[in-house]
Amino acid sequence: MTSPTDPHSKSYSHVNGSVSELLDRLAVTELCKGWPVYRDASEWKNYRSLFTDDATVWTTWSGPRHVDDFISISKAGKEQGVFIMHRECGTLAELSAEHGRAVGKMKATITHRFTVSPSDGKRDGSEGSQFDVDCDCRFIFFCEKVPQGDGSTSVWKARYVKLFYEKDKVVPADGYTAPRFTSDELAPYPEGYRYLGAAQARLGYEIDLRLPTARDLDLWDRMYGEIEKWLDGKAVDLFWEGK
Repeated sequence: MTSPTDPHSKSYSHVNGSVSELLDRLAVTELCKGWPVYRDASEWKNYRSLFTDDATVWTTWSGPRHVDDFISISKAGKEQGVFIMHRECGTLAELSAEHGRAVGKMKATITHRFTVSPSDGKRDGSEGSQFDVDCDCRFIFFCEKVPQGDGSTSVWKARYVKLFYEKDKVVPADGYTAPRFTSDELAPYPEGYRYLGAAQARLGYEIDLRLPTARDLDLWDRMYGEIEKWLDGKAVDLFWEGK
């Protein structure tokens, strides 16, 4: 569960406001929804249009990647049968018009389909079955207004995308057959994406263990601190790997 303490130390434009504020926040929330709509359908040109030239994204299975690299490894994964979808559950934005920055918050469920192979060495009666790992999360889009052409117009783009991971579960595709994960297999992964991490590791992915979860209040608070620094026009540090 999440902490009952409000993680924000201040408020930003997030509901109501002027027409200009409403339009900016609408543009940011529209941008956020492009992740599930475009990536899941392999609409790569549309997906790439969401980001700045130097954008970085994080996922459990990729760690931090330049968005072009992330697109390349996503294509490679799909070619190998990796099947990841996203259900958008609600999106709002916080706006700092004076700094030309905003943060989009998109509640979503990541749903990754797996097939249990006998080669996994997990002889628990689930061989050949399919299951999903569903992970409830919040995508955080660190967005900025980017000048276009002669500079007379600007558009919103995402500079960074990093997620809060809140809880996950194994869902049998047939309603009753699911693999077993041992406590030793689950132990390395944070609660919030524990089953997702263990299942993705079975595919050979190196899982990023430094992503914010509801149980890790240090990273949880750090993420909110970076959100506020971004909205205040300050430099942010989201590269926590090895720190």
